[in-house]
Amino acid sequence: MADEPERMEDELRLLRERRHRARCTRSYSLFLEKLGERSSLPREQARRALVSVLCALERPLRHVTADDPRAWLPLKLQEAFQGCPLQGDDVPGPSGMEALLQRVEADIGADRARAESVTRAVLATLRACITEGEAQQVSDALPADMRALWARAC
Repeated sequence: MADEPERMEDELRLLRERRHRARCTRSYSLFLEKLGERSSLPREQARRALVSVLCALERPLRHVTADDPRAWLPLKLQEAFQGCPLQGDDVPGPSGMEALLQRVEADIGADRARAESVTRAVLATLRACITEGEAQQVSDALPADMRALWARAC
């Protein structure tokens, strides 16, 4: 009988976790839907574009915040970062807007103009998910060329 309150507590915890995961999944689905509307991309291409942009933003954001730069994103968007290759400071390679647009071009199979349009759609959709203060922190962290694209996304 003493185990009954413990069992009920465990069941409630599991129920809360399931509801939380369901809300996160629904929020992510709505995010991709909104991104698809803004970018006119099918869902899978919109997801690939999202990962491309998030991966390119990770390096500059890491320099500004002591916290994980992913922390300002909703949970399911944080999970999208799992597709990003390791981008430590010692990893050579291009960064900035040129690298971002090249990555989006390759990932969605588009030309430069379309890649920039899709990138702006991703950034605008991301901005809609965060506070103004967080948006300003992101802006402050980005290199000048990417900051201009972030500003134009609104």
